[in-house]
Amino acid sequence: MAPRPRPGWRPGPPPGAARPAGAVLLLYGSPHGPRLVLTRRAAHLPTHQGQISLPGGACEPGESPEQAARRELAEELGVPPAAYDLLGALSPLHIPVSGFLLHPFVAFAPARPRLTPDPGEVAGLLEPSLSELADPARQRTVFRAHEGRRYRVPLFDVDGEVVWGATAMILAELLTVLGAAPRPAPLEEDDR
Repeated sequence: MAPRPRPGWRPGPPPGAARPAGAVLLLYGSPHGPRLVLTRRAAHLPTHQGQISLPGGACEPGESPEQAARRELAEELGVPPAAYDLLGALSPLHIPVSGFLLHPFVAFAPARPRLTPDPGEVAGLLEPSLSELADPARQRTVFRAHEGRRYRVPLFDVDGEVVWGATAMILAELLTVLGAAPRPAPLEEDDR
């Protein structure tokens, strides 16, 4: 779910130059309820260094966002398509910083798949449960400025890490779809 628009917001498609990309929000079954896999991006990558994200990346020529998402999950974490079921897609999201139009997909594995992070892309993993994400104590809403406008955006606290930006928006939409809509703490100012 994209941030709520403010007065003066211009609806419409993202810029024509936006590159299509795909990402996978991988859920897996565990004895205490479903968990999901988030990655910490390697510090040397050209964009979003060190940020918490979903496995994903740009579409290669002739590739659909779904194909890119599946390929990136295999490349970044070593999870082959046979290890999970693709459940569906969430709302595409334009990411101005990287110029992507990100198509997030939700996948489910019955148990934790073998995860083999590629150190060239992934510096670490976080595996919170859905119930942890739905906990209001782990959620905040802040105002962010972009191109002279202020937007209300979600943040999540996952194991002491702040999950924000596109990843937080995707997580907020997932919780809404599952009927566990985020109930964040009061608004705060944020200068990220």
